[in-house]
Parts: sequence; structure tokens; C-alpha cells
Amino acid sequence: MEPGGLSLAVFRGSASTRIDDKGRLKIPTLFRGLVQARSGADVFVTSVKGDSVRIYPMQVWSELEQRVLKAPQQNPALVKFMDRVSYFGQSGELDPQGRVVIPPHLRQKAAIVGEVRVLGRINFLEVWNEERFAEKLDREPWTDDDALLLSQHGI
Repeated sequence: MEPGGLSLAVFRGSASTRIDDKGRLKIPTLFRGLVQARSGADVFVTSVKGDSVRIYPMQVWSELEQRVLKAPQQNPALVKFMDRVSYFGQSGELDPQGRVVIPPHLRQKAAIVGEVRVLGRINFLEVWNEERFAEKLDREPWTDDDALLLSQHGI
């Protein structure tokens, strides 16, 4: 525990896995214990851009909803965000094998079939089609400007 009671347990790293023919993603062992520690089996599955899937432990999603409630509800960026996370979103639950169903329309939009990559994003998981993610990395190379911008935040 950090000072102030904040947990250092975060989603980090990545793991490869597969989507089964019923649209179920098996949460890699690397991440499963942390999902369950944060919210039991309850998760919120969604996307912002439709190019990947975000899986939030329900506790983390609920905290985000509380911040949304405090924001101006007519803020155009907030409306766009809510449009997307609501359209793609679905509450889910990990089954006893650690699998969660990805909604069919989100699976199709994000091409979540076959081999996928699950990335730890500190407080949620992000799932990408393995090939699409490799292409994204090639399209968006790391630059000195990126390093400079992050160094301004002590990163």
C-alpha cells in the first residue's frame, strides 16, 4: 500500500490469448486475480473508438461514472464519450474459467477474433486484434517529441 491507502496493484504488461467461437475472452492469468480482487467477477466491457475493447473491473468503472456525474452533462466531449461507451458497453461477469463475453457488435467492429493481445492499462484492460495492434505500433512510432512531452510530467 502507498501512503494514503492507495494500492500499488495495477494492470501492467501484456499477454496473448484467443477469443473462442462463442465470443468469450479468457482473461489471462496475469490479470485475472487483480480483476477479481477489485470487483469479484463483475466487469464493464466497452470501447471508445471501436478499434479495441476495454474491460474495466466494475469498481473502477463505477468510480469513472462518479467523475462523469460531476462533469457538465452537455460538454460535447462528454456526450461523445458517453455515446460510444454506452453503444459498445455491456456489464459482464467472469465465468468460473475466467472468461467474459465480448458483445458481438464490438467484436466485429474491433476485429476481435482469433489471436488477441490483452494489455494492462494501469486500471483497466485493453484487448486488441494482434495484427491490428502491431500495425498501430508501426503507424505510430515512438519519437523524441513523445519522450519530451512525457518528461514534462516526470515520466
